[in-house]
Amino acid sequence: MNANAPDAQTMKFDGRAFVNGQRVGARDGAVFDCVSPVHGRVLTQVARCGQADVDAAVAAARAAFEDRRWAGLPPTRRKQIMIRFAEQLIAHGDELALTETLDMGKPVRYARGVDVNSAANCIRWYGEAIDKVYDEIAPTASTALALITREPVGVVGVIVPWNYPMIMAAWKIAPALAAGNSVVLKPSEKSPLTALRMAELAMEAGIPAGVLNVVPGFGPEAGSPLALHMDVDCIAFTGSTRVGKQIHVMAGQSNLKRAWTELGGKSPNIVFADCPDLDKAVEAAVGSIFFNQGESCNAPSRLFVEESIREHFLEKALALVPKYAPADPLNANTIMGALVDQVQMATVLRYIEAGKNEGARLLAGGAQVLRDTGGCYVQPTIFDGVRNDMTIAREEIFGPVLSVLSFTDIVEVVRQANQSVYGLQAAVWTRDLNKAHGVARALRAGTVHVNQYDEDDITVPFGGYRQSGVGRDKSLHALDKYTEMKTTWIRIDSPV
Repeated sequence: MNANAPDAQTMKFDGRAFVNGQRVGARDGAVFDCVSPVHGRVLTQVARCGQADVDAAVAAARAAFEDRRWAGLPPTRRKQIMIRFAEQLIAHGDELALTETLDMGKPVRYARGVDVNSAANCIRWYGEAIDKVYDEIAPTASTALALITREPVGVVGVIVPWNYPMIMAAWKIAPALAAGNSVVLKPSEKSPLTALRMAELAMEAGIPAGVLNVVPGFGPEAGSPLALHMDVDCIAFTGSTRVGKQIHVMAGQSNLKRAWTELGGKSPNIVFADCPDLDKAVEAAVGSIFFNQGESCNAPSRLFVEESIREHFLEKALALVPKYAPADPLNANTIMGALVDQVQMATVLRYIEAGKNEGARLLAGGAQVLRDTGGCYVQPTIFDGVRNDMTIAREEIFGPVLSVLSFTDIVEVVRQANQSVYGLQAAVWTRDLNKAHGVARALRAGTVHVNQYDEDDITVPFGGYRQSGVGRDKSLHALDKYTEMKTTWIRIDSPV
């Protein structure tokens, strides 16, 4: 944060929706309190959008799509605007980071260094791709010319979660906009503020009115109408598997719109005794589960450690726990902040109790702390002696809770790792190249890390198998979700 950064004590927030290029209240005047998990105080009131507001936003998006005010621009022009949009995020980075921290509790150092930069990089990257992705000509007989082209799908509805509000929004809106679509974005009611500000910055960068609209509100009141809307051509969702299933049902109940869902995870992290760097493996195991307070769908929450090194591994892991002690997220030195709200904190604490009641051994943490702040803080928690059938090993906790399981047999650990309804990410640590390849191939996950965890790049797809959802965010593959493939067959009667 620079010396001219905004002051958390005096910041003012505009909670109104963003529809057709303007800030507007909900049509019925409804609002809800936006409460900070940092200190429990109300930041602002936010428009509580409903069916009428979604209808207005979709109508604005449809009008913008039909008159081609965005899709009809030359690709180089759209690219320039997208790049300027990314630059706007960087220029307003301190403001956005502080807003994100106050709104959902993550440490400001990560909101600024990770979230703002990643969101801007995503938007810039897809902007750069606009004039670099080519269509195709099929290898038909000489009597025909078959063109295979991609066209924007139309109006894209986007529903994103509260854990990475800027990044998750960017992962969806950037490829959708790059493909020439119009977008209606419904951010989580738990962290709506940066999405609303991003829409303003997009318009300031040159994205025309109506192309990007934001309707804050609750899932049943704003999210469901968006997923059910007959004039929305595609719905893209990131969130829980439970809601993701509902999204697919709503897509089928309405106009059979495309539904792309990135859902939950219970990622296995397998450490063999021949791990090439045990300290690095420990740091990754601990750091990746406690990063963002454990509120990450890809968090490696099931740690499988080979029995011969388990005690040594746990000794090293427990030594790292104090550095993740929750503290004020506005302090630049804090590395673990507040859970998003009281509801999520209560959920995490219930899972911790379930772990103890089902026989897991609590090694560290397990309690709420910093109660006097009014915020939502839970200690980093480690359980040992976990079985794969325990609740804490089966269900996504979305909090700073690590379950440690031991193993002695490679076939058995792969079986247990795959014994989950999810398949988002996984990891294997070994110096044996054959073992690394064999286990990576056997793991049913969208991403398998080898001798690291959570290294990432916008060029690689993100998504999972099974109940971790369908489709992929990031990379050029994401453009497939927001485009229609058209074949144009031209008969050629050659005079030559």
